[in-house]
Amino acid sequence: MGVTIAYLSFFLLLPLAALIVRPWEHGFEHFRAVMTDPRTVDALKLSFGASFVAACINAVFGTIAAWVLVRYEFPGRRVLDALVDLPFALPTAVAGISLAAIYAPNGIIGQFFPDVQIAYSPLGVLIALVFVGFPFIVRSIQPVLEDLDVDAEEAAATLGAGRVSTIIKVVLPAILPALLAGFSLAFARAVGEYGSVIFIAGNIPNVSEIAPLLIVIRLEEFDYAGAASVGLVMLTASFVMLLILNAVQGAIQRRGRA
Repeated sequence: MGVTIAYLSFFLLLPLAALIVRPWEHGFEHFRAVMTDPRTVDALKLSFGASFVAACINAVFGTIAAWVLVRYEFPGRRVLDALVDLPFALPTAVAGISLAAIYAPNGIIGQFFPDVQIAYSPLGVLIALVFVGFPFIVRSIQPVLEDLDVDAEEAAATLGAGRVSTIIKVVLPAILPALLAGFSLAFARAVGEYGSVIFIAGNIPNVSEIAPLLIVIRLEEFDYAGAASVGLVMLTASFVMLLILNAVQGAIQRRGRA
């Protein structure tokens, strides 16, 4: 217990305490001015909005990918399974450069969409966040699917349930807590993502500028209180979102045990 408390105090609580205290060193008016700046508001909207949408997209396609990796045998399955972890191992700057090269107007994919601005736009931000958050969903659901008894699905089928009905009433309730956990991790990672986004975002103020980049810009301007102000709002919003998701996950688990 002593080691745990000391570790949490030095590496978690003290930095959080400093983040909470620092924004107020120039008074409330400075904090209000920073947070009501249209540039700050747009950056926060983009970061949280794109992170939520990316987590939703990954929740759907990550679940499908986990299902395929667990339930199907096919050549190259182990290679595909290993590739899922690539966003974990790949340096974020390398990921950002690669995505920018692919989705740029003259890139491998971007050249086929001359009328759609993918890179250097909010859409590019979304693609980068989907890339970094995908493994969290797959790795959260995959162990649950591996432990899920196939007999329950077969029993539902023998009782007349169709494939869709079996998935909704048998499979989904079993994997829902893990899905919410993966969603929380993917969302949290996307909100704070920096390296893989700035290369593809274009970083246009009020258009494709993310909140973490705005924090870095304020630090370069020696506006430490302003940077901490943005960080405090991000911390508070992320904490509330994760608290809600954890509460929902706990309620589902209690209902399942009952």
